[in-house]
Amino acid sequence: MTSPHIALFALAIGAIIGAGLVLLVGWAYRARAQAAEETSQAVPAGTIDVLASMDDAACVLDASGLVLAVSQAATRFGIEAGAVLENAELRQLVRSVRQSGGSATETLRISRGGVRLDPRLVSARASAMGARLTLLIIRDVTERERLDQMRNDFVANTSHELKTPVGAVTLLAEAIESAADDPEQVRRFAARIQAEAGRLGQLTGRIMSLSRLQSSDGLSGLRPVSLDEVIASSLEAHAVQADSAAVELVRGGDRGTWVLGDAQILIEAVGNLLANAIAYSPQGSRVGVGVRVEGEVVEIAVTDQGIGIAEADRERIFERFYRADEARSRRTGGTGLGLSIVKHAAQRHGGEVRLWSRPGRGSTFTVRLPRIEAPSADGTGKKKKKKRAKKDATRTRNGENA
Repeated sequence: MTSPHIALFALAIGAIIGAGLVLLVGWAYRARAQAAEETSQAVPAGTIDVLASMDDAACVLDASGLVLAVSQAATRFGIEAGAVLENAELRQLVRSVRQSGGSATETLRISRGGVRLDPRLVSARASAMGARLTLLIIRDVTERERLDQMRNDFVANTSHELKTPVGAVTLLAEAIESAADDPEQVRRFAARIQAEAGRLGQLTGRIMSLSRLQSSDGLSGLRPVSLDEVIASSLEAHAVQADSAAVELVRGGDRGTWVLGDAQILIEAVGNLLANAIAYSPQGSRVGVGVRVEGEVVEIAVTDQGIGIAEADRERIFERFYRADEARSRRTGGTGLGLSIVKHAAQRHGGEVRLWSRPGRGSTFTVRLPRIEAPSADGTGKKKKKKRAKKDATRTRNGENA
């Protein structure tokens, strides 16, 4: 075969292959369109629109378990149209409903999107749609379970914390009654009752503070707050504790910084950080309080040279009643609510709290809050200052201040 014949033969083969590809692509498009048309005919009118508007994961399956239509949220659980339902427990739920012809609901723990390390608690409800179709709705209730568990833990922990001082007061009252003829014993027991009553008052006060911070209502009566006054009040309130523990309190950083907020809540938050820092610091060490301005943010850092916090405890340290060192916290009279109050106080003021810690080297808690300009004497703030500065500059140019 000559070269021209070979070239013509190659062109013919290429044309045949090209035509075949065109036919194959056309067939694929037609098959997809036909499948879509069959799906739309199989699913009742309006169902796809309803699924598209749902926030929960939902899908419609045929008798073979093939997914015909899905809501947008269904993809989070790896459920896609045109595929078979993968989860065995969901398949069993759908199968039982097809056999009974009614509906059924089960609470299951399934993986999301094929990620085995992220199991989600879901409420799955399957309902028959005629003889061939089944509607499956999956509602993720993991967050609700977490909140319920937090509420249960809070009630249990609060009951436990209240039980200790109340029981102590009861026993001491009985001891006073028995030692009525011994004034020295009565004075000793009375002092212990006073201490337990103080602990009880501190616990109930902190529970009320935390409840206020966690309420749905925002903080009311916000006003410009001087952080110099907040720091000074907090240091003064914990000076006796620091002296008793032989810990030196040091104040440093920027001065004259202001935030918009509730002064009492901020004093309590900084005070909680100081109290923890003192309680977990060795004798002869220092606890520092520093303020630093970073653009539109002001940072309040409380640093100690104490025992530090293990990495495993850092994620949970801001939970209510969580204690990294249970025995030490009880000896120092801690309630386990202080850091939770700090976290919620920072969030209520539009900020956050950060933690740096190394076991054996100490910890630094940093509260970051939005900064505001210092209010002027007449309370009009930065705008009034700018007007006055502009007026003074004009007068200077005119020679009035020369």
